Amino acid sequence: MVNFEFNAAPGSNSWALILGGSSGLGFASAKKLAQHGLNICIVHRTRRSKLVEFEAECDILRETGVQVISFNKDALQEQTRAELITFFTEKQATLKLLLHSIAKGNLKPIYSANASAATLKGNDFMLTAEAMAVSLYDWANAFAKASLFEKNASILTFTSEGSTKPLPNYAAVSMAKAALEAIVRSLAYEFAPLQITANCIQAGVTNTESLQLIPGSEILIEQALARNPQKRLTTPEDVANVVYLLIKPEANWINGAVIPVDGGEHLR
Repeated sequence: MVNFEFNAAPGSNSWALILGGSSGLGFASAKKLAQHGLNICIVHRTRRSKLVEFEAECDILRETGVQVISFNKDALQEQTRAELITFFTEKQATLKLLLHSIAKGNLKPIYSANASAATLKGNDFMLTAEAMAVSLYDWANAFAKASLFEKNASILTFTSEGSTKPLPNYAAVSMAKAALEAIVRSLAYEFAPLQITANCIQAGVTNTESLQLIPGSEILIEQALARNPQKRLTTPEDVANVVYLLIKPEANWINGAVIPVDGGEHLR
């Protein structure tokens, strides 16, 4: 039985908007929030080969009794933001949560001894920052201007230790994560009068599709297992549990924070 603790029983207009939520941390969060009665709207880019599987997963979420809407559109386009604002406005819906889970970046080294190997260009940094950092500001700003956040709403996003530590092939994403954390701090500070909080979740190494795209990810997994005092990787469900906790009323005083969710992996 679903506990409709967020007042999102059928007919309610309280929603979570998840950007980049077709898999990994974003979709795990969608599942957790739906189980607790929050309506779900997912903006995603899913390949045709995986679209049927994704839509079947959304049907399972609907069985909890909440509304689940998905838009297979580019979250980086202003037109997509405008379409979602129209959707929420016409439904007279409000946002309980804006969750940014966009993972789109250039995974190349700064330098390679192999002269023919691809290395990062300045534009690679800019495109990665636009997708993984600035897009959060664009969405948060647009929905705030449209007065679509409800009282005590939350803005959450996912960062990593790579925001402060260098990793192979991770320089562009590292820069974007650092920028993302800076944007969240400013959102937390300037949206406080609107009673909107903003926080970053620093997830431990999690074996998702995004991680597997990083060259040498198997080494990162081995290192994480060695460092973690609980001797296991972080799971998407671990992170989703904290997303759920951070939108509860008891968490309203947490604002502008980077919160490790890694079982203690960051301690070493």
